[in-house]
Order: sequence, then structure tokens, then C-alpha cells
Amino acid sequence: MIEILSPSEVSRARDTGALVAEILQTLRRRATVGTNLLEIDRWAQQMIVDAGAQSCYVDYAPSFGRGPFGHYICTAVNDAVLHGLPHDYALRDGDLLTLDLAVSLRGIAADSAISFVVGTPRDPADVALVETTERALAAAVAAARPGARVGDVSHAIGTVLTDAGYPVNTEFGGHGIGTTMHQDPHVPNAGRPGRGYPLRPGLLLALEPWVMADTDRLVTDPDGWTLRSATGCRTAHSEHTVAITEDGAEILTLPR
Repeated sequence: MIEILSPSEVSRARDTGALVAEILQTLRRRATVGTNLLEIDRWAQQMIVDAGAQSCYVDYAPSFGRGPFGHYICTAVNDAVLHGLPHDYALRDGDLLTLDLAVSLRGIAADSAISFVVGTPRDPADVALVETTERALAAAVAAARPGARVGDVSHAIGTVLTDAGYPVNTEFGGHGIGTTMHQDPHVPNAGRPGRGYPLRPGLLLALEPWVMADTDRLVTDPDGWTLRSATGCRTAHSEHTVAITEDGAEILTLPR
């Protein structure tokens, strides 16, 4: 299903996006050396409940996962990159942490992810990974304008990632979003310009470049959810929800 939202629904999406951004920034400040991933999940739960919002993750049970996710945020550490199931782990100095959050507020969802080094960065390669996904995300936003196609956005992402020397996995990527979290169209992190679904005002997209330092292969943890690099290399993931407008893509999940 591909939804085109009304102006009033896009306005509600702005509120949802602002909430997601606020929660992620609060969690980023709190996630210090010694913080347990389960603490982060509890903090996310409390902020979602306090805002009168609903988690998109707790009851989420897609074909690629093992039963309902059961938590309020994805927490991926070091070689984990997607769908990180919170568990009993205390963050260490130098860990590369990704927080991925989706919530629904007044019937409209928004989705965003940030990656950062906990404590003191020890390897410039970790910083480069994060910065590359952020640059790829900026390129995707610039390409997402009325009249463009999904392939133009995917090509913009893939160009940045491959020019930086990273392999690209297209199994998981960006997606449509609206009254539900995951919708069509799929927005892979590489593609051919001029191909795919045409973008038009009212379409919401979650754009999410993610990379693994030296592989494009994923392996799944025994928990049935957490996806890791097949080689154990470090990973990073950046994501924003955007609304296509007459003037281009409006980022809804920027911190206010």
C-alpha cells in the first residue's frame, strides 16, 4: 500500500516526527558508559507513554522477525546494525551504538535512527562510518522532490556509500510510512535513476542509509531479530522521515 497523506495528516506527522527526534536526542544524552540497553528501552517506553503516543515496535511481528518484537526501541551495538533487540548489556567506552525508533501519534507514524560512539571515539573509522551514512541521508533528502522517482533517491544514497568504499546491502532499506510504520514503496540504498515509483506531495518516506564496514552480508542473532555484519565489522545507520512537498523533501524528524 502507498499512502498519499492530506495536508492535515502531514501536519500531524510533523508532531510525530518532532516527538521521535526529541526522544532520540534525550536517549543520546543519557546513553553513557555503563548504561544498560534495557534501561534505554524503559526510558523510551516512559517517554512514549507520557506523550500519549504508541510504540510501532512492541507488537510488530513481520515475516523476517521471530514473533512480536516486544520492546520500544532498537538498540544495535558495534557489529549489530538493524533490528537490535534490547538485552542485558552495559555500554562500554568506545561502543558504536545505533538507536532506531518509530512511534505513532494521533494516528500517524514517524521513524528515525541515529548512530554515535559512546564515551570516547577510539577509531576514526567509526566516525567515518557514521558521517558517511549522514551524508548519504542528506543526498537522499536532496533527491526526494516531486517528479523524481524512488530510483533517483536510491541512486543518491548508493553513490555516497560506494564512493566512500563501503559495500551496499539492498535487502533492507527505506520505506513508505504514514498511518502504519512500514509501507510501499521500498527505497533500497542503491538503485538506478529514473526508475521506480514517482514521488508526489503528500508521500511520506523513511530514508535510511546503513552500512557495514567491509561486507554486504547479514547474519541473524539467536534472538531472531538482531541483524549483524557477517564479518563482525562495525556498522552505522542514519534515518529520517520526510514528507514530499511541492518544494522538495521536508525532514520531519529533525530535533527542534
